[in-house]
Amino acid sequence: MTETTIPILPCRTLQPVLDFYTALGFDVTFRQTSPNPYAVVERGGIQLHFFGMKHYDPTRSFSTCCVRTDDVDGLHRAFRAGLKATYGRVPSCGLPRIGALKDASHGMRQFLMTDPGGNCVRVGQPISEDQHHRPAPKETFARALHYASLFADSREDPAAAAKVLDQALGRTDERPTPVQLLRLLVLRADAAGRLGDEERAIPALSEAMAVHLTAGERDSARDDLARLEELLEELLDDQGMR
Repeated sequence: MTETTIPILPCRTLQPVLDFYTALGFDVTFRQTSPNPYAVVERGGIQLHFFGMKHYDPTRSFSTCCVRTDDVDGLHRAFRAGLKATYGRVPSCGLPRIGALKDASHGMRQFLMTDPGGNCVRVGQPISEDQHHRPAPKETFARALHYASLFADSREDPAAAAKVLDQALGRTDERPTPVQLLRLLVLRADAAGRLGDEERAIPALSEAMAVHLTAGERDSARDDLARLEELLEELLDDQGMR
C-alpha cells in the first residue's frame, strides 16, 4: 500500500493564494467555484489543497503544515526569486511573507513562509537524526540567540525577540564574540524589519556590516552574512517602492 497525506488549508478567497503559489513556481492543477471554492497547487512532490471561507480572517489563522525536502537552500533561493519577480520585493512581514533560512535547534535546516490565507508552511531539511529541541545554552549571548531565534522564527513573535536581543546588546559587563555580535545584530535588524521599525533596523544593519570577521569566522557565520545581504536588499526594495 502507498499512502499520501495532503494538507487542506483555508483562505478567504482563492485567487491571492493561487497567485502567491504561482509566484513560487507551483502549478494550479485543479480549481472549482461550486459547490464550494476549492483549488490544488503542485510543485514537484509538494501538493497543497485550499478551500475558501467567506468570513475567514487570515490574520488570526493557526493553519500550518510541514514540507520536507532534500534541498531547502535551493527552494529558499527559488521562492525568494519568484516573490521578487512577482511582487517587486521579497515580503518579510505581513501577508504574505517568507522568513530567513537557518539551522534550527531541533535538527532541521528550515524557513517559514506564510501565504495570503495566513497558512504557515514550514519548509525544512533534516540535518540531524535527533529532532528534539536542544537545551538552551548557558553562555550569555548564545542563550540570548537561542531564545531570540525561537521567538522570531518558531513563534513568529519579533517583538519578544527584539526584547531579548536589546537586553543582550545592552550589556556592559561582558561582550559577545565577533560572530555572536554579528548574529545578534542581524537578528535584531530582522526583528525590526518585521515590526516596521526602520529607525532600529538601519543602525543594526550598519553595525552588523562593520563587524570584522576572520575567514574562519565568516565561514561559520555564512547564514548570517547571507541574511544580512537579504535584509539590505529588502530595505533598498522597500525604499525604492515609496
